[in-house]
Amino acid sequence: GVVKAEDHTLPAYMDRRDVPLPEVAFVRELSAQQRALKEKEKASWSSLSAEEKVELYRIKFNESYAEMKKGTNEWKTILGGVLFFLGLTGFIIIWQKHFMYGPIPHTFSEEWVSAQTKRMLDMRVNPVQGISAQWDFDKNEWKK
Repeated sequence: GVVKAEDHTLPAYMDRRDVPLPEVAFVRELSAQQRALKEKEKASWSSLSAEEKVELYRIKFNESYAEMKKGTNEWKTILGGVLFFLGLTGFIIIWQKHFMYGPIPHTFSEEWVSAQTKRMLDMRVNPVQGISAQWDFDKNEWKK
């Protein structure tokens, strides 16, 4: 058999909250029962039962506006995926810190940094706008 491709130039049915009235009906080809119901629709609507009114609605629309607005549980899946990858990343970082990186260099210790700062002040490094400009040499403390 030959497969007929759908013509995308014709209007298509879509359930969208921003366009609640689609251009075409949901059901394009009616069954015999649906055709009979459409004929019955032409008479008084008071003769139709609630189920028949719902069936007529479902011929025109797939979902009601309330059904379109109803939330889904997709946020749980997304949050679970994000938390999984955050946990995996944290595990990789901890593993790298424990097994790949060496100890922290001694130059990061507080004593070393204070000795280095004192040496820079003694050498009067960058006296115009740098660290020596912020130090009061008379009072031996940082300027306020």
